[in-house]
Amino acid sequence: MIDEDLNVAGEEYSSKNIQVLEGLEAVRKRPAMYIGDTGEKGLHHLVYEVVDNSIDEALAGFCSNIKVTINEDNSIRVEDDGRGIPVDYHEKEGKSALEVVLTVLHAGGKFDKGTYKVSGGLHGVGLSCVNALSAYLKAEVYRNEKIYVQEYGIGKPLNDVREIGASDRTGTIITFKPDHTIFTVTEYKYDILATRLRELAFLNAGIKLKLTDKRTLKDDGTYKTETFYSEEGLKEFVRYVDRSKESLINDIIHITTEKQGIPVEVAMTYNMSYNESVFSYVNDIHTIEGGTHLAGFRRGLTRTLKKYAEDSKLLEKAKVEIQGDDFREGLTAVISIKVAEPQFEGQTKTKLGNNEVMGAVDVAVGEALKYYLEEHPKEAKAIVDKVILAATARQAARKARELVQRKSPLTGGGLPGKLADCSSKDAAECELFLVEGDSAGGTAKQGRDRMFQAILPLRGKILNVEKAMDHKIFESDEIQNIFRALGVTIGTEDDPKALNMSKIRYHKIIIMTDADVDGSHIATLILTFFFRRMRGLIENGYVYLATPPLYLCKKGKVEEYCWTDQQRQAFIDKYGAGSESQIHTQRYKGLGEMNDHQLWDTTMNPENRTLKQIAIENAMEADSIFAMLMGEDVGPRREFIEENATYANIDA
Repeated sequence: MIDEDLNVAGEEYSSKNIQVLEGLEAVRKRPAMYIGDTGEKGLHHLVYEVVDNSIDEALAGFCSNIKVTINEDNSIRVEDDGRGIPVDYHEKEGKSALEVVLTVLHAGGKFDKGTYKVSGGLHGVGLSCVNALSAYLKAEVYRNEKIYVQEYGIGKPLNDVREIGASDRTGTIITFKPDHTIFTVTEYKYDILATRLRELAFLNAGIKLKLTDKRTLKDDGTYKTETFYSEEGLKEFVRYVDRSKESLINDIIHITTEKQGIPVEVAMTYNMSYNESVFSYVNDIHTIEGGTHLAGFRRGLTRTLKKYAEDSKLLEKAKVEIQGDDFREGLTAVISIKVAEPQFEGQTKTKLGNNEVMGAVDVAVGEALKYYLEEHPKEAKAIVDKVILAATARQAARKARELVQRKSPLTGGGLPGKLADCSSKDAAECELFLVEGDSAGGTAKQGRDRMFQAILPLRGKILNVEKAMDHKIFESDEIQNIFRALGVTIGTEDDPKALNMSKIRYHKIIIMTDADVDGSHIATLILTFFFRRMRGLIENGYVYLATPPLYLCKKGKVEEYCWTDQQRQAFIDKYGAGSESQIHTQRYKGLGEMNDHQLWDTTMNPENRTLKQIAIENAMEADSIFAMLMGEDVGPRREFIEENATYANIDA
């Protein structure tokens, strides 16, 4: 007989064990369920939720200016010139509508079809979530020619809604300070917020978004400030993404229409690169996993381009079969649609599932692209020629790829000769160090823990994949060695660029290069390769950068490794003042200058080392930066280096 009042541990399980979380307690208990995580990503997501409310007002036609301010204490102020959140008495909840919006989950104007046709954000949990996860929040509402205010502490009202003055303006100001007991990070990063506001400006033409950082005072006595505004929307977005790439056609093909009741906006162009850069959005939410709108775009693009090429007899001389992927090589596009009731699915809930969207986007792209190709025969021929070149290169790449992948890496015979493998066969605990040069590779082999650490020395700078066709990539010896060592394969019948990681041999891939300019360049080349051809490694959290020290400082018997010039100066300040004996500083120009014990102690020992995990916070920005750093155009690269370089004494 089973006693249903006992749980598996033999303890009583009754109504006393059932927790009922009232109000916003559920959000505080499980914040990651509502905002993703409690680290840097979740912290910045709070700002996005408040801004999304203002954007909704703009989409409804009632707001044109949004101001975001990072205050000195890392609190945030978001101000808009919308209608102002209603403050009148809410009959059902028995309190002010403002308090309902800020304290009740799934409450807001987004559920009333007459208020907002479409909306972004978390659909009614946005502002209340921000309130729940803030130590302090203040709401100021300008409405009915009056000013109202209400304050909160950890989601609970500190007072009733108060009328504090008169004003002829309208709008809402939300000021909040995230709760440090919830978040592991509490410092806002200007660049992260700037990237999102820039994105929103492109996605919502005509809306002005201003970001001010009161923590940074410039030489002229003003705060660091940037204003984001776009008149042409996605057209400018594509131009921004492609700013470091050589154009194939000068035009940006811009589509703005409504099909089957769904507003569709698409901007696209072609460049001389060998990469596809397509970004999709639904109600301003970046759908990183794509969905039905992306599928509709690809279908419309392929169908229309193929028919034009066949009708124009442009494929007659081509002795290759054209596939869908070939139409997207060198393509940059942004797709933005607005859907009243989006259905999201996928691992991160950022994949659109609405079936009706596919046909709408397909028809919109097909109609507009057909017209463009007919009206621009010169550009149309350039695009089709690029497609034929891509198909030819794909065939060559397939042969080269098959040559690389003919031997199974797991048989042993397919492993690269220079690989010093580890004993363990458990990928979850195994690490692969990609090391610059044979000298450093030899030191690393001596210093490693052979049980779980493998070493693959790389000869010189690997191929720059940003400027190379696929078959050249697979013909590169160093890249072949990386493929074979990792045990991953690329390409299926359906998708020649699909990454298969089912037999991956290491869950930590650590790039370990010298702490100098050349080392940084090699690390960037490897990261470019991973981003362009093995992005799944980064997305699964497998890729890391090692951080070897720059100096070994000695004073008598005292030794200290220093990773920065500031740490070195701190050592000198601590041990050098008023001392007769001199401080000796050894500058490590390369990993090979360390002995095996030093390299183990500082850079390889899991108990002491610092690894930097590589993550893709924003695919659009990453795409643009890799194109700028490793592409053909020197101008943008020079500007970037001049703006971001830390000036120091660099060894010749």
